[in-house]
Amino acid sequence: MMFFVVLVALFYARQSGTRMDAETLRQVGDWHPVLLPKILFLNTVILLLSSVTMEVARRRIFREIDVLEEWLGLGHPALRNTRPWLGGTLGLGVLFLIGQAAAWRQLTAQGFAFDRWATPASYFFYIITGVHAAHLAVGILALLFCLSALRWLKRVESRQIAVDATAWFWHAMGLAWMVLFAVLIFGQ
Repeated sequence: MMFFVVLVALFYARQSGTRMDAETLRQVGDWHPVLLPKILFLNTVILLLSSVTMEVARRRIFREIDVLEEWLGLGHPALRNTRPWLGGTLGLGVLFLIGQAAAWRQLTAQGFAFDRWATPASYFFYIITGVHAAHLAVGILALLFCLSALRWLKRVESRQIAVDATAWFWHAMGLAWMVLFAVLIFGQ
């Protein structure tokens, strides 16, 4: 989270930076706001929905009656009730990453490719969304680990820890995206 805080601070520091114009000998700013691709709004809804499905999964693994049945050896209801919600979260997370790639393609189509003709604002767009996407990819790996751990972890407490830790990370990435998205919308 501190990395994202530093990234936002750099965003605002670079935005207020100026350079000397050689012809007029005046300080001029070179920050030109980027028109955000509309798909980012859909991506935000998808990520919020994935946070809801993750929270439902977390609550299902802790549901007392199901946990009690597992402790008594009467089946695996907590496991059965949690797995579909984790799978839904995984699918929504992958959909979010696909949407981010589409947003990068849309920005490139506007003429702001990362490697050429980029402005400082578009560089920050790529950096902010790219770093978040990388962290979310780690969250997807954690979800895959969690789904596989639900199979081979025998104790319900161990499965609860796996789901709970994954949920905390997933929610943190959702919160980070909301702050970063607000900075991209209102900070330019």
